[in-house]
Amino acid sequence: MSDDTASSPAASGEPILIVDDEKNIRRTLRMVLESEGHEVHEAGSIAEAEGILGRTDVDLILLDVKLGDDNGLDLLRTLKSRGEDGMSSRTSEIPVVMISGHATIEDAVAATRLGAFDFMEKPLDRNRVVVTARNALERRKMWKEVHDLRRAVDARWELLGNTPVMQDLRRQIAKVAPTRSRVLITGESGTGKELIARAIHRNSAVSAGNFVKVNCAAIPPELIESELFGHERGAFTGAVAKKRGLFEVADGGTIFLDEIGDMALPAQAKVLRVLQTGEFTRVGGEKSLRTDCRVVAATNRDLEQMVKDGQFREDLYFRLNVVPIRSPDLKDRADDVPLLVESFVRECCDENGLGYKPVDEPVLERLKQYDWPGNVRELRNVVERLVIMSDEVIREKDLPPYLGGPRPPSSARSSGPQTAIDLGRYAGKSLREFREEVESEFIRIRLAEFEWNISRTAQALGIERTNLHKKLRALGIHRGEGTGGTDHD
Repeated sequence: MSDDTASSPAASGEPILIVDDEKNIRRTLRMVLESEGHEVHEAGSIAEAEGILGRTDVDLILLDVKLGDDNGLDLLRTLKSRGEDGMSSRTSEIPVVMISGHATIEDAVAATRLGAFDFMEKPLDRNRVVVTARNALERRKMWKEVHDLRRAVDARWELLGNTPVMQDLRRQIAKVAPTRSRVLITGESGTGKELIARAIHRNSAVSAGNFVKVNCAAIPPELIESELFGHERGAFTGAVAKKRGLFEVADGGTIFLDEIGDMALPAQAKVLRVLQTGEFTRVGGEKSLRTDCRVVAATNRDLEQMVKDGQFREDLYFRLNVVPIRSPDLKDRADDVPLLVESFVRECCDENGLGYKPVDEPVLERLKQYDWPGNVRELRNVVERLVIMSDEVIREKDLPPYLGGPRPPSSARSSGPQTAIDLGRYAGKSLREFREEVESEFIRIRLAEFEWNISRTAQALGIERTNLHKKLRALGIHRGEGTGGTDHD
């Protein structure tokens, strides 16, 4: 090895394994790498290397091609395999630099194809060793950061719960995920249907591909075709550039058609064609394109009834409903509430830059006893409110009144809507005027009861949330009047 010097960074301490049957080479490499601040391990054979890797985590491997009667490429092949044998599952992302005194082009090509980071020839140059090791360790650091980020993202979409219904749900996911079958997820709003879809994708053969979510209810009917299948430049006013559709983006991965029951009938026909043939055409295009993606759909509506009413295509329903999965209501797994609360508290504390706030046991009991018509989404919103408005510990006094928290004083209640109706005040009014005023007062009462939570009030009134918004505008009811609150969903 030449005596040229290289500028040394601050000691980083990353563990490195040298695998070479020549003791002098190992000693020289050890001196160079330790001078850079690294922890060095040595092995003179494949068996020794496997023993070290079985008990020690390393961030870089320098591997000789010729190891006596052994070939270093065989170890490289084992290291880069993605099996579940313990060692290979941990080493597949470790950068490996091959070294050889009798290198051939074939060796270099084979090493590259097997996943080697670099290939160095003997005699080794000190500068080359230092720079190559530094670059390889930087690659390793970046991989770890990406891996940790992915784990954090996966944790956010994790299905939490240990109740029997959740255990049964996981068993269903484990069975269907490795297959190519289409899945239809049903359940009430806020139960976590997207989490189920992501779990299916994460455990599928296409997990390395994209997970593309499509909210069918949020896309206007006139834009749904362009969003799903893309368009060519000039296809319509505003189409200034070619656009790939979501089915095209999902090629090789999973497309999640959320709220599929809200998709318009014309769009349903075009989706059916993709499911039947895998082919589609961009808006304004003539060329037929193909996509190969896993299709998972979800809805909170009764598709069977919609089929009978002519609101949903029967052939599309049967195409989607190959494997049905029901997302359980939170009230059916009340024992999971403490686990969910703990997770949401930590998440909300992190998001808002707050220190962790423990939750009193009586609070958890109150939350377990509630029916949660808004399901997990409603629970998460309540926890966020508790985290923000509580002191160091979340106590019963921090709960909203409908969950057992303190009621506002009578003087505060007297300024709000009253529950008694004075019929005398309606003398001389028409039936329509009477009906509107009584309806207005009743809605105000329920709004105050649920602290202007529009979703919960609508559910209590037995109407859709959008219809309640329309009634508020028509009756001239303004947000938070008489309560000092604000309306929220």
